[in-house]
Amino acid sequence: MDFYHLLLTLIPLIFLTLLTRYPNPCLSSKPSSVILPLKAKLIASPTTPRPPNKLFFHHNVSLTVSLAVGSPPQQVTMVLDTGSELSWLHCKKTPTTPSSFNPHLSTSYRPIPCSSPTCTTKTRDFTVRPSCDANKLCHAILSYADASSVEGNLASDTFHFGNSGLPGMVFGCMDTGSSSNPDEDSKTTGLIGMNRGSLSFISQMGFPQFSYCISGRDSSGVLLFGSANFPWLKPLNYTPLIQISTPLPYFDRVAYTVQLEGIRVSGTVLPLPKSIYEPDHTGAGQTMVDSGTQFTFLLGPVYTALKNEFSRQTKGILRPLEDPNFVFQGAMDLCFRVGLGSGLPPLPSVNLMFRGVEMSVSGEKLLYRVPGMTRGSDGVHCFTFGNSDLLGIEAYVIGHHHQQNMWMEFDLAKSRVGLAEVRCDLASQRLGLVH
Repeated sequence: MDFYHLLLTLIPLIFLTLLTRYPNPCLSSKPSSVILPLKAKLIASPTTPRPPNKLFFHHNVSLTVSLAVGSPPQQVTMVLDTGSELSWLHCKKTPTTPSSFNPHLSTSYRPIPCSSPTCTTKTRDFTVRPSCDANKLCHAILSYADASSVEGNLASDTFHFGNSGLPGMVFGCMDTGSSSNPDEDSKTTGLIGMNRGSLSFISQMGFPQFSYCISGRDSSGVLLFGSANFPWLKPLNYTPLIQISTPLPYFDRVAYTVQLEGIRVSGTVLPLPKSIYEPDHTGAGQTMVDSGTQFTFLLGPVYTALKNEFSRQTKGILRPLEDPNFVFQGAMDLCFRVGLGSGLPPLPSVNLMFRGVEMSVSGEKLLYRVPGMTRGSDGVHCFTFGNSDLLGIEAYVIGHHHQQNMWMEFDLAKSRVGLAEVRCDLASQRLGLVH
């Protein structure tokens, strides 16, 4: 399940590698190098005083990593989500959740009482504050934008990276829930929350930054905990995280919020005031960088302006679908017919203009082939920007499809997000992944 829980699909094999990390009192044993399921390799970085951890993952429309949890370890597959705080696992095996974690088989599993500071204080950024169940345990309900939810108790256990373990990691052990896509949810065990909240996975691990790189070619990628000081990586350009001190009803204070300042289609900047991209007095209108969402969603007025300008510049180049009743994934209504077996024609790039940096979306990242849908001898391709208003989301969301072949760094220590264009398939090879 992802932040908006709209976009899960088939999860391929996952690869896991560990770099030697800096000393941490939470580690139960000395770190070693492993790759699951294929190979192990130690990669030291002499230029960094605290060499990072590196996880390899595959993605289709969800980014997943494989870990082991408990004592003895149980293998789990978790969706990587920078838009969520609490990591959680299905703890009750059902027909719709065949992949689950069994807490009764783990000697290191500890439920968290509702009187614990973890339950009373560290959950302050949860949308719904935890409650006390009949056994006086910390009970949490997590809801998502498509009305799906999971429910269960907070607990702690050891999360394993190869031969190393992080004991006492807090997560949700969920035993009930409702899903809008049970077939796809059945392919993962849970979710790994990576936002800036107190109980997110990255906050509990204590790393000052993490990065990921997603390939557009072979669905592989790399997730890195720690500094990314590699000679082949271009210097990153940074945009600051936007933070507010006063709680607002529609502003997620622990999301990776950046400031979108404009959008350019080829050489034409959309004729919109900068204020339209800024959060209003309720907090609605923030721009979040989210690994848990596939595509990018824009508030209605901006989406409409982008849709009209892209349509204008591709008139005579792309053939519109002309089916007003078809809206892909409920929010993407600009679709085209492209001949089966033929490639895409040259298209105008779309540049997202953030404070201090731009993200360029071009070529195949602009259009997504709708699986299994045809019109005569044509396939149906939809514009990879959607309308937030149709989803009931009061925000701009930058999805991972537009982050492909970008090195994305989330720097918690310096409150910024950095990016640089890179061939992520080559980056995986340079970091020791052999396909």
